[in-house]
Amino acid sequence: MLLGLSLILAQICMAQSRKPRPPKGPRATGLLQLTANGQAHLIPIVILIDGKYYDAGAYKASPVPMALESGTVYEAFRTGNSEGLFTVTQVRQLKDDWIADGTWRVAGSEPAKEAASAPSKPVLDEDDGPPKLRRSGAAAPAETPAASPTVPSPAPAATTAQPAPPPPQPEPEPDDPNRPVLHRGPSKPAAKVQSAPSKPEAPKSAAPPEKSSTATQTPLTVQLIPAISDVHGPEPHPYTYDMKPDEEQRFRTRMLALAADEVRARDKQLSAQTIEPTPARPAARSRTPKPPQPNFEDVQLRVFDLSSSNEPTLVLTATARMPQSPAGSSDRQYFLTLVARNDIYNEVHKGFSNLTDSQHLDVTSRLDLIDAVDVDGDGRGELLFRQTSDTAHGYAIYRVVGDQLYPLYRTSSGQ
Repeated sequence: MLLGLSLILAQICMAQSRKPRPPKGPRATGLLQLTANGQAHLIPIVILIDGKYYDAGAYKASPVPMALESGTVYEAFRTGNSEGLFTVTQVRQLKDDWIADGTWRVAGSEPAKEAASAPSKPVLDEDDGPPKLRRSGAAAPAETPAASPTVPSPAPAATTAQPAPPPPQPEPEPDDPNRPVLHRGPSKPAAKVQSAPSKPEAPKSAAPPEKSSTATQTPLTVQLIPAISDVHGPEPHPYTYDMKPDEEQRFRTRMLALAADEVRARDKQLSAQTIEPTPARPAARSRTPKPPQPNFEDVQLRVFDLSSSNEPTLVLTATARMPQSPAGSSDRQYFLTLVARNDIYNEVHKGFSNLTDSQHLDVTSRLDLIDAVDVDGDGRGELLFRQTSDTAHGYAIYRVVGDQLYPLYRTSSGQ
């Protein structure tokens, strides 16, 4: 009896210790686009407000979305490891999508220390039309501008000197005490950071894109890194899973076997819909032919430890084509995303499969893995995908629980 009571008390204590913590406040997730020449742009994806998810590109857009207000700081994470800080400076709209330009500072590069007399407030751009959300705790801009440097004159004509007219004062911005603030804690503005220009400059010796032999390699130079902006500051949680080469090869073999089954089943279904079956001629009994093996390309296997519990989550993305059959088949290209979990008995269990092809992107969108990122701030990683249809694109976030995946958020543009 004493043993039973102790077990019950232990379970109660464990249940109480696992209570989910309430949301801390506004938490925005975006996608940082980092080019090889150091230019940085940010695309807003989702924002968490009071436990609910909203489109970060539309939430409180008056006229600029709250997630892209000037001075907002995002921290970029690659598989849970901090890569650097991005500070929003300018915002522009491309058709129906918002994109932010800003400054980028690589993690570990400390800003230069400022002099004691230097102002601690962020600098506001006078030519920006949209209203700016000032950093919380920052002082209001001084009304008296700093004196401009005087130019020495050879003649002592003091009567001809005219005082410089004062610059136009910025209009006061309405303060809403109930409006949530999206800034990365009390971080100071970065000093001496090279600002990314709003218009990228083409290299002088580069050939036109349509004639350049390396034009097809241009998309490979753009890095896509998830970024988080949280008023309390995102806590880094690495989601990498350390494995040996033989273990990685075993995972790859198992995942490709599951992927082959998925592609064969889908191809058989589509072939039955497009090709009329011919009556089979009677023949002698023979062995069952070996099923055709799909030809896989662009195979990428990512293994994560999303819950920091040494339980690997496997994500395989690939394109595939079926071999040409004697009866002929359509030139159909398949796009596959497969998620599975490896249990303590080294058995791989399929948890999620997204399979589409080049002829049915209007029905099922293609999913391409970006990375694992902590969207809700609970320390666990979620899977961020880019979804592409025949006419639009968007983003999808899935939460992994056991052998199942649950859609946490999906943008409407990629449905």
